[in-house]
Amino acid sequence: MLRDNPQLVVEKLKIKNFDARPIVDKVLELDAKRRSIQAQTDSLLAEQKQLASEIGALMKQGLRDKAEQIKIRVADLKARSSRMLEDLDATQKDLDAEIVLMPNLPCSLIKPGKGAEDNEVVKTGGPDVKLPEGAMPHWDLAKKYDIIDFDLGVKITGAGFPVYKGKGARLQRALINFFLDNNTAAGYREVEPPVMVNAASGFGTGQLPDKEAQMYYAGLDDFYMVPTAEVPVTNIYRDVILQDSDFPQKLTAYTPCFRREAGSYGKDVRGLNRLHQFDKVEIVRIEKPENSYAALDEMVAHVESLVNKLGLKYRILRLCGGDMSFTSAITYDFELWSAAQERWLEISSVSNFESYQANRLHLRYRDADGKMQLAHTLNGSSLALPRVVAALLEDNQTPEGIVIPEVLRPYTGFDIID
Repeated sequence: MLRDNPQLVVEKLKIKNFDARPIVDKVLELDAKRRSIQAQTDSLLAEQKQLASEIGALMKQGLRDKAEQIKIRVADLKARSSRMLEDLDATQKDLDAEIVLMPNLPCSLIKPGKGAEDNEVVKTGGPDVKLPEGAMPHWDLAKKYDIIDFDLGVKITGAGFPVYKGKGARLQRALINFFLDNNTAAGYREVEPPVMVNAASGFGTGQLPDKEAQMYYAGLDDFYMVPTAEVPVTNIYRDVILQDSDFPQKLTAYTPCFRREAGSYGKDVRGLNRLHQFDKVEIVRIEKPENSYAALDEMVAHVESLVNKLGLKYRILRLCGGDMSFTSAITYDFELWSAAQERWLEISSVSNFESYQANRLHLRYRDADGKMQLAHTLNGSSLALPRVVAALLEDNQTPEGIVIPEVLRPYTGFDIID
């Protein structure tokens, strides 16, 4: 694509506020160098093969002296081709190092924009919330009912690592099971992946080399704590070749997630709004390219159904170029209205990465004609718990206590937090 239409790549990435021209120029320069070295190397190796045949024929004819002269030429060719192969390997590594610095191209639906303020609201839903007099934000409710202890988490670990207690802990477990049950009912197969991954897994889904500063790293073992289940679940398919009949692949998983959230300060980090460790249920799909956007619509509809079942006020946004992730071709964010805080809280991102992750993962399939193709990968939160809990606590508070949504009561075993 870069060779055929470099300007298209540059223009597309401008939508993500990314100046791709320097990298594109460098990539094309290295690619030309790589192809030149490859052609020269192939020529040298072909000549070696031809001369080896000549030596064999000369030896059969008893022309040993002439054969020995050609052997000297072959030795020289071998030395030269060996150096060329080293140059080829080094050039390929330089090329790979440059090309992974380029984000995924946004799809045609994505509009330019600087950041969150330019995202497009595509849908709103859920009931309006009327809070009782004296309504509290969730951090005060958590303290009042002794269900989440932020100070105890600071003592044990540090800020952003809360301790859930009593009905708060049971609410966490209830939500996880509720989301998993709904996902499996929608055809997603449940898996329980590791919560630590190696660097190859981080590279495969695009967290590396882009987000090292945001991930917790266990240096002694060279492992990363997962920032999302997307990483281990999608890497199930690393170096896999699927058959045309294997689609779609639909998986769901619960994991704790770990994010350093470097640079996050201010009032928006209070309580459950921004944590270093939190629970999340994820859905992942592997699709053929021609089906991936229909799959994306299905995923968005599924996440919306979960929010509707919880009876929460929400909105769905299509992210502008400036607010999209490095790896995504298109992303829809779900936000819940936090009535006590009077602000929107993001609870899910649903994204299509097209072939960007598959290219890094070497995730391919054989089409109906037996031709090898790159698959498309998609994922979404269904859902991230902390801000769901924040909205549930705030929006359902009454003078008697916090009313649990009906769909959760079989999971919690109680109707109210009081």
